[in-house]
Amino acid sequence: MSELQLVCSDFDAALDLLRGAGLSLDLIYPADDPHSAVLTHNGARIRLTSRPDVGEPSAELPPFKPEFVLTRGGASGTGRAGMRYRDLIPTRLGGRYIASHITMPEGGPVADWVHFHRITFQALMVARGWVRVVYEDQGDPFVLNAGDLVLQPPGIRHQVLESSPGLEVIEIAAPALHATFADHEMALPNGTLAADRDFSGQHFLRHVAAQASWTPFHGGEVQETAMRAATRGIADFRTLRKEGPSIDVPPHAGELVFGFVLRGNAELGFDEGHKLVREDSFVIPPGKTWSLRNMSDDFRLLHVTTERLG
Repeated sequence: MSELQLVCSDFDAALDLLRGAGLSLDLIYPADDPHSAVLTHNGARIRLTSRPDVGEPSAELPPFKPEFVLTRGGASGTGRAGMRYRDLIPTRLGGRYIASHITMPEGGPVADWVHFHRITFQALMVARGWVRVVYEDQGDPFVLNAGDLVLQPPGIRHQVLESSPGLEVIEIAAPALHATFADHEMALPNGTLAADRDFSGQHFLRHVAAQASWTPFHGGEVQETAMRAATRGIADFRTLRKEGPSIDVPPHAGELVFGFVLRGNAELGFDEGHKLVREDSFVIPPGKTWSLRNMSDDFRLLHVTTERLG
Protein backbone atom coordinates (compact mmCIF):
# COMPACT_ATOMS: atom_id res chain seq x y z
CA MET A 1 0.00 0.00 0.00
CA SER A 2 1.48 3.33 -1.06
CA GLU A 3 1.65 6.15 1.49
CA LEU A 4 0.97 9.84 0.98
CA GLN A 5 2.35 12.28 3.55
CA LEU A 6 0.34 15.37 4.44
CA VAL A 7 2.08 18.08 6.45
CA CYS A 8 -0.27 20.38 8.39
CA SER A 9 0.03 23.28 10.81
CA ASP A 10 -3.01 22.34 12.94
CA PHE A 11 -2.81 18.61 13.61
CA ASP A 12 -6.05 18.26 15.59
CA ALA A 13 -8.12 20.11 13.00
CA ALA A 14 -6.62 18.14 10.11
CA LEU A 15 -7.15 14.84 11.91
CA ASP A 16 -10.80 15.67 12.61
CA LEU A 17 -11.28 16.63 8.95
CA LEU A 18 -9.84 13.36 7.64
CA ARG A 19 -11.76 11.21 10.09
CA GLY A 20 -14.92 13.11 9.25
CA ALA A 21 -14.32 12.29 5.58
CA GLY A 22 -14.39 8.58 6.42
CA LEU A 23 -10.72 7.75 6.87
CA SER A 24 -9.88 5.19 9.54
CA LEU A 25 -7.30 6.11 12.21
CA ASP A 26 -4.75 3.28 12.42
CA LEU A 27 -2.09 4.79 14.69
CA ILE A 28 -1.25 8.05 16.42
CA TYR A 29 1.73 9.39 18.40
CA PRO A 30 2.81 10.59 20.87
CA ALA A 31 -0.14 10.18 23.25
CA ASP A 32 0.73 13.22 25.39
CA ASP A 33 0.99 15.69 22.48
CA PRO A 34 -0.08 14.04 19.20
CA HIS A 35 1.58 15.34 16.06
CA SER A 36 1.55 12.33 13.70
CA ALA A 37 -0.98 9.72 12.61
CA VAL A 38 -1.58 7.13 9.91
CA LEU A 39 -5.06 6.85 8.38
CA THR A 40 -6.40 4.52 5.67
CA HIS A 41 -9.38 4.43 3.32
CA ASN A 42 -10.15 2.18 0.33
CA GLY A 43 -6.56 1.05 -0.02
CA ALA A 44 -5.09 4.54 0.42
CA ARG A 45 -2.72 5.24 3.29
CA ILE A 46 -2.06 8.78 4.52
CA ARG A 47 0.57 9.84 7.05
CA LEU A 48 -0.56 13.09 8.63
CA THR A 49 1.99 15.11 10.59
CA SER A 50 2.66 18.57 11.91
CA ARG A 51 6.23 17.55 12.82
CA PRO A 52 7.88 16.06 9.72
CA ASP A 53 11.25 16.63 11.43
CA VAL A 54 10.47 14.05 14.14
CA GLY A 55 11.27 10.41 13.45
CA GLU A 56 8.82 7.56 13.84
CA PRO A 57 8.69 5.43 17.01
CA SER A 58 11.21 2.61 17.09
CA ALA A 59 11.03 -0.79 18.73
CA GLU A 60 14.58 -0.20 20.01
CA LEU A 61 15.07 1.33 23.45
CA PRO A 62 17.18 4.52 23.40
CA PRO A 63 20.23 4.55 25.68
CA PHE A 64 19.42 5.38 29.29
CA LYS A 65 20.77 8.75 30.44
CA PRO A 66 20.46 9.06 34.23
CA GLU A 67 20.05 12.45 35.91
CA PHE A 68 18.26 14.15 38.79
CA VAL A 69 14.91 15.62 37.73
CA LEU A 70 12.53 17.69 39.86
CA THR A 71 9.18 18.66 38.29
CA ARG A 72 6.70 20.99 39.96
CA GLY A 73 2.95 20.99 39.38
CA GLY A 74 1.93 23.07 36.39
CA ALA A 75 -0.14 23.38 33.24
CA SER A 76 -1.10 20.43 31.05
CA GLY A 77 -1.81 20.10 27.33
CA THR A 78 -4.42 18.20 25.33
CA GLY A 79 -3.34 14.70 24.41
CA ARG A 80 -4.92 11.64 22.83
CA ALA A 81 -8.70 11.11 23.15
CA GLY A 82 -9.18 14.51 24.79
CA MET A 83 -7.18 13.63 27.90
CA ARG A 84 -4.95 16.28 29.50
CA TYR A 85 -1.24 15.40 29.89
CA ARG A 86 1.51 16.99 32.00
CA ASP A 87 5.08 15.83 31.38
CA LEU A 88 6.78 14.64 34.56
CA ILE A 89 10.17 13.80 33.00
CA PRO A 90 10.79 16.53 30.40
CA THR A 91 14.27 15.18 29.53
CA ARG A 92 12.84 11.66 29.03
CA LEU A 93 16.19 10.36 30.40
CA GLY A 94 17.55 10.07 26.89
CA GLY A 95 14.23 8.95 25.43
CA ARG A 96 14.11 5.89 27.66
CA TYR A 97 11.11 6.81 29.87
CA ILE A 98 8.01 8.95 29.81
CA ALA A 99 5.95 9.76 32.90
CA SER A 100 2.67 11.64 32.57
CA HIS A 101 0.17 13.21 34.94
CA ILE A 102 -3.09 12.60 33.04
CA THR A 103 -6.30 14.41 34.01
CA MET A 104 -9.94 14.48 32.92
CA PRO A 105 -11.34 17.69 34.46
CA GLU A 106 -14.91 17.24 33.21
CA GLY A 107 -15.28 13.47 33.52
CA GLY A 108 -17.93 11.42 31.75
CA PRO A 109 -17.54 9.19 28.66
CA VAL A 110 -14.04 9.15 27.12
CA ALA A 111 -13.63 9.37 23.33
CA ASP A 112 -11.28 6.38 23.31
CA TRP A 113 -11.13 3.34 21.05
CA VAL A 114 -9.77 -0.20 21.35
CA HIS A 115 -6.01 0.17 21.04
CA PHE A 116 -2.61 -1.23 22.02
CA HIS A 117 1.02 -0.15 22.32
CA ARG A 118 4.34 -1.64 21.27
CA ILE A 119 6.26 -0.91 24.44
CA THR A 120 8.70 -2.56 26.82
CA PHE A 121 6.88 -1.41 29.95
CA GLN A 122 3.72 0.57 30.73
CA ALA A 123 1.78 0.94 33.97
CA LEU A 124 -0.56 3.47 35.51
CA MET A 125 -1.97 4.39 38.93
CA VAL A 126 -5.10 6.38 39.73
CA ALA A 127 -4.10 9.32 41.94
CA ARG A 128 -7.59 10.80 42.37
CA GLY A 129 -11.12 9.94 41.32
CA TRP A 130 -12.05 6.83 39.35
CA VAL A 131 -11.89 5.53 35.79
CA ARG A 132 -13.75 2.64 34.10
CA VAL A 133 -11.61 0.57 31.75
CA VAL A 134 -11.71 -2.74 29.88
CA TYR A 135 -8.87 -5.07 28.85
CA GLU A 136 -8.43 -7.93 26.43
CA ASP A 137 -9.01 -11.35 28.03
CA GLN A 138 -9.70 -9.79 31.45
CA GLY A 139 -13.51 -10.06 31.55
CA ASP A 140 -16.01 -7.25 31.96
CA PRO A 141 -15.12 -3.56 32.37
CA PHE A 142 -14.08 -2.54 35.87
CA VAL A 143 -13.42 0.61 37.87
CA LEU A 144 -10.03 1.73 39.15
CA ASN A 145 -10.22 3.93 42.25
CA ALA A 146 -7.59 6.13 43.88
CA GLY A 147 -4.52 4.03 44.73
CA ASP A 148 -5.43 1.25 42.29
CA LEU A 149 -3.11 0.46 39.40
CA VAL A 150 -2.74 -1.72 36.34
CA LEU A 151 0.18 -3.11 34.37
CA GLN A 152 -0.54 -2.88 30.65
CA PRO A 153 1.74 -5.55 29.16
CA PRO A 154 3.00 -5.13 25.60
CA GLY A 155 0.29 -5.57 22.98
CA ILE A 156 -2.72 -5.96 25.26
CA ARG A 157 -5.85 -4.40 23.75
CA HIS A 158 -7.64 -1.98 26.05
CA GLN A 159 -10.01 0.99 26.16
CA VAL A 160 -10.81 3.83 28.55
CA LEU A 161 -14.60 4.11 28.87
CA GLU A 162 -15.48 6.85 31.35
CA SER A 163 -14.15 8.72 34.35
CA SER A 164 -15.12 10.81 37.33
CA PRO A 165 -14.74 14.60 37.11
CA GLY A 166 -11.24 15.49 38.23
CA LEU A 167 -9.70 12.11 37.44
CA GLU A 168 -5.91 12.05 37.89
CA VAL A 169 -3.72 9.20 36.64
CA ILE A 170 0.06 8.73 36.72
CA GLU A 171 1.35 6.71 33.76
CA ILE A 172 4.91 5.52 33.15
CA ALA A 173 6.17 3.83 29.99
CA ALA A 174 9.32 2.84 28.13
CA PRO A 175 10.34 3.87 25.57
CA ALA A 176 9.21 7.48 25.82
CA LEU A 177 8.17 7.72 22.15
CA HIS A 178 5.72 4.97 21.23
CA ALA A 179 2.65 4.77 19.03
CA THR A 180 -0.97 4.01 19.89
CA PHE A 181 -2.32 1.44 17.40
CA ALA A 182 -6.05 1.07 16.80
CA ASP A 183 -7.55 -2.41 16.63
CA HIS A 184 -10.58 -2.12 14.36
CA GLU A 185 -11.41 -5.84 14.55
CA MET A 186 -11.69 -6.39 18.31
CA ALA A 187 -14.59 -5.28 20.48
CA LEU A 188 -14.13 -5.19 24.25
CA PRO A 189 -15.00 -6.98 26.39
CA ASN A 190 -14.04 -9.86 24.11
CA GLY A 191 -15.80 -12.59 26.10
CA THR A 192 -12.61 -14.28 27.31
CA LEU A 193 -11.11 -14.51 30.78
CA ALA A 194 -7.46 -15.56 30.73
CA ALA A 195 -5.89 -13.84 33.73
CA ASP A 196 -2.59 -15.73 33.33
CA ARG A 197 -2.14 -15.02 29.63
CA ASP A 198 1.42 -14.19 28.63
CA PHE A 199 1.91 -10.92 26.71
CA SER A 200 5.53 -10.83 25.52
CA GLY A 201 6.72 -12.24 28.82
CA GLN A 202 4.46 -10.14 31.07
CA HIS A 203 1.04 -10.66 32.66
CA PHE A 204 -1.81 -8.22 33.15
CA LEU A 205 -1.97 -6.93 36.73
CA ARG A 206 -4.78 -5.16 38.56
CA HIS A 207 -3.86 -3.94 42.02
CA VAL A 208 -6.70 -2.90 44.34
CA ALA A 209 -5.36 -0.61 47.05
CA ALA A 210 -8.25 -1.26 49.46
CA GLN A 211 -7.26 -4.93 49.62
CA ALA A 212 -3.53 -4.37 50.24
CA SER A 213 -1.77 -4.14 53.61
CA TRP A 214 0.94 -1.77 54.83
CA THR A 215 4.35 -3.10 55.91
CA PRO A 216 7.58 -1.50 57.22
CA PHE A 217 9.88 0.17 54.65
CA HIS A 218 13.16 1.88 55.69
CA GLY A 219 11.57 3.91 58.48
CA GLY A 220 8.20 4.40 56.80
CA GLU A 221 5.46 2.10 55.58
CA VAL A 222 4.82 0.71 52.13
CA GLN A 223 1.92 -0.81 50.24
CA GLU A 224 3.58 -3.22 47.84
CA THR A 225 2.10 -4.57 44.61
CA ALA A 226 2.69 -7.69 42.49
CA MET A 227 4.31 -5.59 39.75
CA ARG A 228 7.68 -7.32 39.98
CA ALA A 229 6.15 -10.74 39.43
CA ALA A 230 3.85 -9.54 36.63
CA THR A 231 6.76 -7.90 34.76
CA ARG A 232 9.16 -10.76 35.51
CA GLY A 233 11.46 -8.49 37.44
CA ILE A 234 11.34 -5.38 35.26
CA ALA A 235 9.65 -2.98 37.68
CA ASP A 236 8.24 -2.26 41.13
CA PHE A 237 5.30 0.05 41.92
CA ARG A 238 4.62 0.89 45.56
CA THR A 239 3.02 3.57 47.73
CA LEU A 240 4.96 5.03 50.67
CA ARG A 241 3.59 6.77 53.77
CA LYS A 242 4.90 8.23 57.00
CA GLU A 243 5.53 6.07 60.05
CA GLY A 244 8.57 7.59 61.76
CA PRO A 245 10.51 10.85 61.31
CA SER A 246 12.11 9.87 57.98
CA ILE A 247 12.21 7.30 55.20
CA ASP A 248 15.81 6.58 54.21
CA VAL A 249 15.92 4.82 50.84
CA PRO A 250 19.05 2.83 49.90
CA PRO A 251 20.67 3.07 46.45
CA HIS A 252 18.92 1.35 43.54
CA ALA A 253 21.15 -0.57 41.14
CA GLY A 254 18.74 -0.56 38.19
CA GLU A 255 17.57 2.38 36.08
CA LEU A 256 14.51 4.45 36.96
CA VAL A 257 13.91 5.78 40.49
CA PHE A 258 10.74 7.89 40.29
CA GLY A 259 8.53 9.52 42.89
CA PHE A 260 5.22 11.41 42.62
CA VAL A 261 3.56 13.12 45.59
CA LEU A 262 0.00 11.82 45.74
CA ARG A 263 -0.93 13.65 48.94
CA GLY A 264 0.56 15.88 51.62
CA ASN A 265 4.04 17.39 51.71
CA ALA A 266 7.60 16.48 52.69
CA GLU A 267 11.24 17.36 52.18
CA LEU A 268 13.27 15.35 49.69
CA GLY A 269 16.71 14.61 51.10
CA PHE A 270 18.88 14.76 47.99
CA ASP A 271 21.63 17.26 47.19
CA GLU A 272 20.73 20.42 49.12
CA GLY A 273 17.16 19.25 49.82
CA HIS A 274 13.88 20.11 48.12
CA LYS A 275 10.42 20.88 49.44
CA LEU A 276 7.75 18.60 47.99
CA VAL A 277 4.01 19.21 47.72
CA ARG A 278 1.16 17.40 45.97
CA GLU A 279 1.74 16.86 42.24
CA ASP A 280 5.52 17.33 42.50
CA SER A 281 7.65 14.53 41.09
CA PHE A 282 11.32 13.59 40.98
CA VAL A 283 13.83 11.18 39.46
CA ILE A 284 16.88 10.05 41.42
CA PRO A 285 19.91 8.73 39.50
CA PRO A 286 20.60 5.04 40.20
CA GLY A 287 23.20 4.29 42.82
CA LYS A 288 22.27 7.33 44.95
CA THR A 289 20.76 7.41 48.43
CA TRP A 290 17.83 9.70 49.20
CA SER A 291 15.34 10.29 51.97
CA LEU A 292 11.99 11.81 52.86
CA ARG A 293 11.81 14.02 55.97
CA ASN A 294 9.37 16.41 57.65
CA MET A 295 6.46 14.49 56.16
CA SER A 296 2.90 15.57 56.86
CA ASP A 297 0.71 12.95 58.50
CA ASP A 298 -1.27 12.45 55.29
CA PHE A 299 1.82 12.13 53.05
CA ARG A 300 1.62 9.54 50.25
CA LEU A 301 4.24 8.95 47.55
CA LEU A 302 4.08 6.78 44.45
CA HIS A 303 7.52 5.16 44.22
CA VAL A 304 8.53 3.39 40.99
CA THR A 305 11.77 1.61 40.17
CA THR A 306 12.90 -0.40 37.16
CA GLU A 307 15.77 -2.72 36.54
CA ARG A 308 18.13 -2.48 33.56
CA LEU A 309 15.92 -2.89 30.49
CA GLY A 310 18.66 -3.96 28.10
